[in-house]
Amino acid sequence: MSSDHSEAPDGEQPMTPDTVTAGNSPIEAAKTVENLTGVGWAFDASGRWIYLSPALQAALGKTPDELNAWWSEGEVAWKQLLYPDDYERVAGEWRHSIHSGQPFDSEFRIRRRAGYGWVRSSGRAVRDRTGEILGWYGTSIDIDSFRATVETLHGRELELSQLVDTVPGHLWRLTPEGEPIFFNRRMIDYLGRNVTDIERPGLSRLDAMIEMAIHPDDAAEFGSTLNQSLVTGESFFMRYRLRRFDGVYRWMSSRAESMRDHDGRIVQWCGLCHDVNDQVRTEEALKRSEWHLQRLIDALPVNICSWTPEGALSYVSKRFLEQAGLTKTDLAEFAKAALDLIHPDDVGQVRDQAIRCIRSGEAFSMRYRRRGKDGLFRWTDDRFEALRDADDAIVEWYGLSIDVDDEMRTQQSLRDSEHSLHQLVETLPALIYCLAPDGAPIYRSHKLSEYLGFEIEDKDEIGKHRLDVTLDAIIHPDELAAVKHKYSQSLPTGEPYTMRHRLRRFDGEYRWMETRALAMRNADGDIVQWNGVCIDIDDWLRAQEELRVAQRNLAKASEAASLAELTASIAHEIGQPLAAMVSSSDACQQWLSGDPPNVERAQKALERVVRSANTATEVVGRIRALFKHTPEARRTQALDAVAVEARDLMAEEATRRGVRMECRIEQDLPPLFFDPIQIQQVFVNLIRNALEAMDLAADRGMLQLSVRRDSERIYTEISDTGPGVEDPERIFEPFYTTKGQGMGMGLAICRSIVEAHGGRLWVEKNDPTGAKFIFDLPVEGQEA
Repeated sequence: MSSDHSEAPDGEQPMTPDTVTAGNSPIEAAKTVENLTGVGWAFDASGRWIYLSPALQAALGKTPDELNAWWSEGEVAWKQLLYPDDYERVAGEWRHSIHSGQPFDSEFRIRRRAGYGWVRSSGRAVRDRTGEILGWYGTSIDIDSFRATVETLHGRELELSQLVDTVPGHLWRLTPEGEPIFFNRRMIDYLGRNVTDIERPGLSRLDAMIEMAIHPDDAAEFGSTLNQSLVTGESFFMRYRLRRFDGVYRWMSSRAESMRDHDGRIVQWCGLCHDVNDQVRTEEALKRSEWHLQRLIDALPVNICSWTPEGALSYVSKRFLEQAGLTKTDLAEFAKAALDLIHPDDVGQVRDQAIRCIRSGEAFSMRYRRRGKDGLFRWTDDRFEALRDADDAIVEWYGLSIDVDDEMRTQQSLRDSEHSLHQLVETLPALIYCLAPDGAPIYRSHKLSEYLGFEIEDKDEIGKHRLDVTLDAIIHPDELAAVKHKYSQSLPTGEPYTMRHRLRRFDGEYRWMETRALAMRNADGDIVQWNGVCIDIDDWLRAQEELRVAQRNLAKASEAASLAELTASIAHEIGQPLAAMVSSSDACQQWLSGDPPNVERAQKALERVVRSANTATEVVGRIRALFKHTPEARRTQALDAVAVEARDLMAEEATRRGVRMECRIEQDLPPLFFDPIQIQQVFVNLIRNALEAMDLAADRGMLQLSVRRDSERIYTEISDTGPGVEDPERIFEPFYTTKGQGMGMGLAICRSIVEAHGGRLWVEKNDPTGAKFIFDLPVEGQEA
């Protein structure tokens, strides 16, 4: 406590020496004060204690002599008597009073037997007639309770202030005349201004507040309602829109009550403004929803009604009333009208069931026929059940009636369709089955069961999966492992299952089947079932085998015919030099038979014979080289030299045809073991074919020749920009040609040469147009 005087609680004045008439001595003055306050003390001009009231001796635990003896220790004793934080202040105040003779008044904490306690101490000087100080007297009052009360009040005031600012609403106060005098922190933050900031020239603060913060559409009603409360003193309540600091209006629910004094006069108005914007929006949405719901009920093709347990009809939809030909009336009349519409064959059952359910409180559900406005009976699904409270007592019955005539007819159609579908499945020339997602058989057509000779459940074995047991019983041992492997791939992944295998018939005979199965999935994509079909292809496969035999015989006949054509062509090629040899031989004989013989002419004729013979030999040699691949001609060398030589051989023809050749050969290619003459024939044949293919293209384009290594093989690609290859498999067959004058042997011979060297020859589509012929050869030392 500072030296400032604190007010005593409840307006009481503290007892001080100023209120006591001093006697002739400090002791008498102290006793006088003691009679008033219960505590008195005195010491002489030298500072020695000369009196302590009994109460003070008991509180300090010392007599005046003991206190004087302790006091002789000087300032240390003072520090031990006073609370450390109060010592400097109190000691300074005492020094000032002793030196100046002015009164001493102070509040501080002093050591007692039970610990430190707050006291208010007052001291006054006793003077003689000359003004000399004879001593000091005074009193010390215990103010612990008073201090605790003050601190509690301060704490409560702080809590109340925090409570006002943290209340989840806007608190405000008005004068009896309605002028705003207080906003809590939430309202200040919402409005963006305090009460003192609301000023408008020529307007009261209340009118300025209405103009500034109340929505224009609500301002007049707000002012009128508030003025009514101010005049009558009645409570104020209203919903209105209040402007936020950012210009947004939100709905508020505001209440205010008057605060009155003891005479009943209004001293101020206290109000609470609560944000109900979301509630108002919800109520508006509910009103709209109720409006839409009512129209929805009226528009829905259903009949709705409700009634109380006492029999009062609480609601009937417009459609229901129109069908019954009634306006809203009591339950008995409505029930009678509803029963009159029920088909005579159904009315008894419906009435009995409804009465039983109402008496027992059970839900009612039944389908029956009801007559419509057109006089025709249609199937109806009626349901009603009770709404119960927390004590399980029925508070209301709700009923719903739906026209299900189309559904009933659809169900009948579905039943008929299901029957037809079942008949279709059973009459299809196929064996149909279904599997669970894990592959377990769950359905077989009658045909499949008859074929196998047992039902699904017949192969159930403890500890084994039904699919494995079934497959073991029906699949040929040679295909069993492959079938199980295929199922193990399809079942977890959902891949379609397709396989050919032999299926065991009931009599033990195995027949070839083509089995296909697809996964059926739900809306989430999960497999719910596998549907499969087995088609007997045993007769077809036998027919196919017979067809292949016939085709092979036909192909041999075709080859024989083509061979005859080839033989005729070879005979023509060889016939020319042979004919020349015969002609020259005849001429030589004639020149030698002359008289005299013309040896010079005969010599020239013999030279022509030799040339023709050589020509025939070359023709035969080329034909033999074409059909006879001799390993003795192979040697180890690089492929790039052969490729370059073939390119150079065909360069003139490419130029003549207007085609640009591009050659890309990888550097440092390893050597290969091959016949250079035969491989060169492959290069030349493929390049010539590419050039001829581009004769048909509008833009001759470019021919690309590339040789590269990939792993342990050398790949050669020859691509063109012609029309491409329509049948990439047949083009390599002997005697198959796409050329008007071709014999169809070139590509067959090329493939034969490449395969004889341990390689492959195939064709691919070139991007964007044309074809790409590719062949590969193994690097020397690799397996062919």
